[in-house]
Amino acid sequence: MNILIAEDEQDIRDLIELHLTMEEYTVFKAEDGVEALNILKNTPIDLAILDVMMPKLNGFSLLKEIRNISEIPVIFLTARDEDTDKILGLGLGADDYMTKPFSPLELMARIQAQLRRYYKYSDKKSRVNFTVGDLVLDKESCSISKDNNPLDFNAKEYKILELLMENPGRVYTKKQLYELVWKDTYYDDDNTIMVHISHIRDKIEDNPRSPKYLKTIRGIGYKLEKI
Repeated sequence: MNILIAEDEQDIRDLIELHLTMEEYTVFKAEDGVEALNILKNTPIDLAILDVMMPKLNGFSLLKEIRNISEIPVIFLTARDEDTDKILGLGLGADDYMTKPFSPLELMARIQAQLRRYYKYSDKKSRVNFTVGDLVLDKESCSISKDNNPLDFNAKEYKILELLMENPGRVYTKKQLYELVWKDTYYDDDNTIMVHISHIRDKIEDNPRSPKYLKTIRGIGYKLEKI
């Protein structure tokens, strides 16, 4: 699932990201409210963690904007611990309110509780279909098609493409891809990733030598282009 962290303090963003990635969540980070809103409008987010005191657009105003477009769980994580702030935040539609300093383990527990509640008691289900251009991924059947024609992938190829299609535009390093897909430590084995990327391109691209979907970001890694 995709989690958004909207927080202007980098140390806190990085700390929360560390714990979320350990639980295999995909993390999107914003250092101000405007950046966070842009992410929310262009990326399927499952839960948002908001600070109140952010530049450009504060957390309360951001929450109002979120509730105009989404019912996802929102957790405030802020140094503002006045009862009036908590009442305001919850009244605007926040699902939980934590104050700093905070326990990362408690935050993880609250995130998991909110996600369980949201998907159990709402009409929404975990997203199972992802579309990028002519590519469609169906998570229920673990299948990928292009122009309604099914494509054949082995397990690792599917997992790589699944990760990229769930997060179009996001760049993944070879290390990230290997550790997320193989669930093992990466030892600079470039060939393994390169071979799988090449096979995926052969199957999804009209011209694998000039890829439209699966782009190489030189010196960094790979991303699936938003189309």
